Amino acid sequence: MEQIIEKMQDEATGVPVKTVKSFMSKIPSVFTGTDLIMWMLKNLDVEDQAEALHLGHLMSAHGYFFPIDDHMLTIKNDNTFYRFQLLCISAVYLCKRTMQNKTRLELADYEAENLARLQKMFSRKWEFIFMQAEAQSKVDIEERQPGCVNTTEIDIKKACRMNKPVPGRSRHQPGVAEGCSSPSTSEVELVTPADAIKKHIATLRQRLDRRNFKLSKVAEAYIGYFEQYVEYDYFFTPPELPSPWVSDSPEFWDQEKIAKEIPARRVKRWAFSLQELLQDSVGREHFIKFLDKEFSGENLKFWEAVQQLKALPQKDVQDKVDEIWTEFLAPDASCPINVDSRSHEATKRNMENPDRWSFDVAAVSTHQRGGGCGCDLMKLMLSNRCAQTGSGQVGNITTSGAFYLTMARRDIYWVIQISR
Repeated sequence: MEQIIEKMQDEATGVPVKTVKSFMSKIPSVFTGTDLIMWMLKNLDVEDQAEALHLGHLMSAHGYFFPIDDHMLTIKNDNTFYRFQLLCISAVYLCKRTMQNKTRLELADYEAENLARLQKMFSRKWEFIFMQAEAQSKVDIEERQPGCVNTTEIDIKKACRMNKPVPGRSRHQPGVAEGCSSPSTSEVELVTPADAIKKHIATLRQRLDRRNFKLSKVAEAYIGYFEQYVEYDYFFTPPELPSPWVSDSPEFWDQEKIAKEIPARRVKRWAFSLQELLQDSVGREHFIKFLDKEFSGENLKFWEAVQQLKALPQKDVQDKVDEIWTEFLAPDASCPINVDSRSHEATKRNMENPDRWSFDVAAVSTHQRGGGCGCDLMKLMLSNRCAQTGSGQVGNITTSGAFYLTMARRDIYWVIQISR
């Protein structure tokens, strides 16, 4: 990079350096970003402007040149003015860095080598350079001269305070530039103690509402889930028939499709959740028949429609919401469901701004009113003529008395399963 800098500073073939005149002042020894990029494209082996900009960023980051109007060491392909870093100024800068007792301002290896080289080069002037760096590190310069770079700890703290937003005020206000307040609004009007306290209270309430789970509780839930399903994992619990995944025999699946004899383990799995019951074709058939006898078959249709609504793409949500309302909740619905007036009114208000969750209140209310249907189905299937035989054969279901007692004690309500 130093060889490239020497070529750039050549008076004949280097980057054109000039003195720019402005109103009542002059800026000496500067060049534009456009001139720098054009020189790189012409004299260096770079393919395009993007690569030239990247090379310029690297050289600027190492301190070989810097913008005179900004402390950000970046290169822009425009008319922004830049200046080559003089060796004596670089020495002052590195000395100031060594005087700051901060970890983030420590010199890198290459910077320490450059400082040692500059100390040998300016051995006669080094005392003057050190005194100048010491004075600049202690004095907070209020009005910066063109080309001054933010290096002191005081400057860094001041920049942090300037960029920090005022507490209680939105960072981006409409119609006002970032970091500036509206000229027609005073600072007292923007932030008042009452508003700040209310905002702080709202933030604390949001934190209280946030659900936090301990890792131990999550582990217990996972362990309980796997212990519950270990009986149905054929890698841990061998089935009566060989596993079709191991033996390539479909005999197990053929036996599962037969609905004449329902094993107790299959009925037990239905009690895990409503999804388990509905995913099983035989369990779904028994559950629908049971709901028809209880005159509540439309509740299942409504619940399935609500679950299907949550999985639809956004463009189809509006049409599906209208379809569900017309079929189940409208005054002239073709398949009306029985919900309480409060849930009906809440759902009606949700229809003003329909979304995927417009019918959640009605779905929970429906299953609360018809709660225990799944449990009643299990108890009916397991207790129907339970004392027929000593072996515990219940109709077409082979079970045991102990399993029946276990199932009878469980107070299963499908609204709890839905909430999961």
